[in-house]
Amino acid sequence: MFVRTVVAALAGCAMYTAFPPRTWWFMAVVAAALLFAAISVGRPRVRTGAWLGFVFGLAFFIPLLPWIGVYVGPLPWLALAVVLAIYLAVFGAIAVLTMRLPVPPVWFTLTWVLIEGVRSAFPFGGFPWGRAAFSQVDGPLLPLAAIIGAPGLSAAVALFGASLAWLIQVVVERTRDPRRSAARPAAIAVVLALLGPMAAIALTPATVDRTVAQSSTRIAVIQGNVPRLGLDFNAQRRAVLDNHVRQTFALADSVRSGRAEQPDLVLWPENASDISPLTNPDAAEEITATSVSVGAPILVGTLVSNPDGRPTNTVLVWDGDRGPQARYDKHIIQPFGEYLPMREFFRLFSPYADMAGNFRPGSGRAAVSVPGRSGTVEVGIATCWEVAFDSATRDAVDDGAQLLYVPTNNATFGRTDMTYQQLAMSQVRAVEHGRAVAVAATSGVSAIIEPDGMIASRTGIFTPAVLAARLPLHEDRTIATRLGPWPERAAMLVAVVGLLVALSRRTRFVGGPNARRAASDRTEVLNEGAR
Repeated sequence: MFVRTVVAALAGCAMYTAFPPRTWWFMAVVAAALLFAAISVGRPRVRTGAWLGFVFGLAFFIPLLPWIGVYVGPLPWLALAVVLAIYLAVFGAIAVLTMRLPVPPVWFTLTWVLIEGVRSAFPFGGFPWGRAAFSQVDGPLLPLAAIIGAPGLSAAVALFGASLAWLIQVVVERTRDPRRSAARPAAIAVVLALLGPMAAIALTPATVDRTVAQSSTRIAVIQGNVPRLGLDFNAQRRAVLDNHVRQTFALADSVRSGRAEQPDLVLWPENASDISPLTNPDAAEEITATSVSVGAPILVGTLVSNPDGRPTNTVLVWDGDRGPQARYDKHIIQPFGEYLPMREFFRLFSPYADMAGNFRPGSGRAAVSVPGRSGTVEVGIATCWEVAFDSATRDAVDDGAQLLYVPTNNATFGRTDMTYQQLAMSQVRAVEHGRAVAVAATSGVSAIIEPDGMIASRTGIFTPAVLAARLPLHEDRTIATRLGPWPERAAMLVAVVGLLVALSRRTRFVGGPNARRAASDRTEVLNEGAR
């Protein structure tokens, strides 16, 4: 048990090192291989599998998520890590059973998809952070996202690692017992291990070709920065707005002097103007003057107060003297940040509970029509937290988005890895849907991402900056977009069916006629010996 526990812990640590800002994508494959070995060698008990999964989860999530508690203390961070580790405990328990079926790497992979899917949806809408897919932005498997989406990319990582571990096991067992034939399982393991990389290599040219589009638009991303770090970053809301106005005016001066090209539209980040221009004439006048000066509509991240008293996290399309032309209210709001479920209960554990908002989710289209200088552009929006969810960007593309825009505000997480982890999600979404992505961050990192997932340009963190680029506009949909959630649902269903089959086999083995007859024989032998 001690050796298994150490291996599981090493697997969790390896998975953590695969995530940005590191580029060690292959460590996710190593992690899957180590975890497969820990819960497969010697056919451990279900409770052993649960323990190993829990250890893996702690070793992975504790170092991955310290940004949760950077300004609120370690309790929320560690509590969340423990909760997420419980999901991995369930994974370990199920995998121990299903991996007793033929071709164990397949069942390891299906169980992985099942647990990631459940974790990304339940409770409170789920917590997709740390999905294996988001570790692969620098690896050769990334093009698979265009065919099988983020869940399929996670599955490819799990299958790759598990198949390699299984191949090693088969060879070792054959060495120990020459009478056992290893040809067939070894061949299956090799095919499974190579399936993902070979498919990704074959898909890479197609992914790159999607960067050529019939039309394009020139965008500018403004990162204004914030006056200070911490939870009260926006206490000087006017200063945050003024920072973004200042940077946009600087861009306008560069355009007039010929140092920069004229943008078709300008993208501000989430919370760029927490003074709503819909109700504050001063903010409206300032944004209007900025839009007129730069000669382009501005997509403004703001907060809008609604008749029911609950605000929405909103993006307004503000076009010069014409004012607001379109509006997007964030659909998937963040629990424990933008709202607090079970507020009275969680208030008992942290004084920061009352700092959580009371936002309401938006509805309607996930894309907005922006009247650009060279024609209307359909811009799909996934605000900050939303980019972690498959449905957000998929809905935007289904609603006609030609490019994707991720306004975000990471100032409350300081100089942690959070912003880089989130940036990787935008890279996966670019490939998944074949769309260029513009990430506009209040304090960094902002970035321009090509449809193949590569970062064309990016800013530093906690520094004012402007990014400008001409981005392709696409209207075609990838296979992943067309298939939507159905491949993941099918994999989850097969995993559940496999679990039921494994349980029925285990029940027959433990409590069936043969087992009862064997127990009766053992009893008779013991009685005879006593006489």
